[in-house]
Amino acid sequence: MPPVQPQQPQFTPPPQSQPQQPPKKPLWESLRGFVSFAGFIVSIILLALFINLFVFQSYYVDGTSMSPTLHPNDRLIINKMPKTWANLFHKDFIPTRGNIVVFNSPYIDETGKPEQLIKRVIGLPGERVVIKNGSVTIYNKEHPQGFNPDKELGLTLPVTDGNVDVTVPDGELFVCGDNRERGMSLDSRSDLGTISNKKVIGELSFRIYPINTIHHF
Repeated sequence: MPPVQPQQPQFTPPPQSQPQQPPKKPLWESLRGFVSFAGFIVSIILLALFINLFVFQSYYVDGTSMSPTLHPNDRLIINKMPKTWANLFHKDFIPTRGNIVVFNSPYIDETGKPEQLIKRVIGLPGERVVIKNGSVTIYNKEHPQGFNPDKELGLTLPVTDGNVDVTVPDGELFVCGDNRERGMSLDSRSDLGTISNKKVIGELSFRIYPINTIHHF
């Protein structure tokens, strides 16, 4: 009998499965994420533009016409909401006496746009404003004998230069810089004259820079 060789077990390796490819996403699904992100960016830009146009806007001081209250390079936040609210309801916006406002002047800057100035509101429509002997006097129905608006507002300012006697027309404002020495502020005492309330952009709300002079007005 021939020798018997032990039979080796037969082993057949299982067929190797091919790695499955993830199904391709439809093109619209691939674009959906991009569109959502782009929409988010556009929304942020539109919101910023809306706030800048109608709610708040940042400005910086260029010049010394509002010294000692404001100084060159002070960074300010101007509140536009009262003006926006008045426009929404087709009403005239008349700032409160003593408030500091930014407005478009009749002069053009180097970019071809109206030069924007910042001044303090002193006289309101219908009031008589007299500047004489270095001080301001306001005459109105409540004060037929006149009063000094600076004292009423608690302002300690240098002598007010000028010789003015004017009645503020309807829809107009008499504005002054806080630096009232001769030639230091272009305002209603000089060629600027009274300004239309429609030219007012907004009221000073905050000084946010320099950090050590942060102040709410």
